[in-house]
Amino acid sequence: MENEKKKRILSGIQPTGIFTLGNYIGAIRNWEKMQEEFECAYFIADLHSLTVRQEPAKLRKQVLEAYALLLACGIDPKKSLVFIQSHVHAHTELSWILSGLTQFGELSRMTQFKDKSAKHADNVNAGLFTYPVLMAADILLYQADFVPVGADQKQHLEFTRDLAERFNSRYSPTFTVPDAYISESGARVMSLQDPTKKMSKSDENPNGFVSILDTPDVIMSKFKRAVTDSDTEVVYKEGKDGINNLMSIYSILAGKTIEETEAEFAGKGYGDFKMAVGEVVVESLRPIREEFDRLKGEKAYLEEMYTEGAKIATSISNRTLSKVKRKVGLI
Repeated sequence: MENEKKKRILSGIQPTGIFTLGNYIGAIRNWEKMQEEFECAYFIADLHSLTVRQEPAKLRKQVLEAYALLLACGIDPKKSLVFIQSHVHAHTELSWILSGLTQFGELSRMTQFKDKSAKHADNVNAGLFTYPVLMAADILLYQADFVPVGADQKQHLEFTRDLAERFNSRYSPTFTVPDAYISESGARVMSLQDPTKKMSKSDENPNGFVSILDTPDVIMSKFKRAVTDSDTEVVYKEGKDGINNLMSIYSILAGKTIEETEAEFAGKGYGDFKMAVGEVVVESLRPIREEFDRLKGEKAYLEEMYTEGAKIATSISNRTLSKVKRKVGLI
């Protein structure tokens, strides 16, 4: 009965390579904590990844690794609903129904469509254009109260809210209108080589991002090479993008405030500070890497978990989908 009183939170992550330190600090690290406060649903958004050309065998491997990584990061399938998007057919069904309520102009104004179209000019497909409708279906199927979003997804959540209200107004209340969930401890982690840009696994410079499965030696090497400035003082202020980024990473993972970090490294140079940041990252990620290595060999267990997750997700989503189909006039 206690779980029924909890608000529901939903989030998905694409299986396009190993998660970065930015993904971990900005999102996944908080997902583990949310399990105690919310009724949580997390999924691998493999259908969304098809808007970019994928190598089938590689995609299958990445989906399984992404699922294992969620568990390794502390997502407990006994506490949370954890599933693979393509295993639940209601996502694509609701997406098509919601497409009929979506205006072409709404989708054409999506900034992410414009950005990705420019980045993949040789493959500007319809899926890339209608991506926000499928994202709306992902959220609305589970009657999510909250959705953790970064700055690049706020527009999509607003679109989801508009669709929910439009459907509720036209056909009677059906969908929960979701709110954004902004974590208190989240942070926008920037590239180690260009601290004006968000850390991304698509960075052409591999020293710009840290994978959560990087070895300790690789992690330390990347932080030693991190771009800073010509100053030597470890303080957080405007114009020190590189140091500000490193201070944010250190403060969050060490459980300290920015002021405490400044005091700790007063009188010390950038070299000592970079070593300390690298070490705290290594130790924070060590248990994840070890658990992931263990889970990789437990394929039967992973299959059992994602199969069970799909059954529960199908049951929940079908309740919403059945209401929708009846209200729009489908037999």
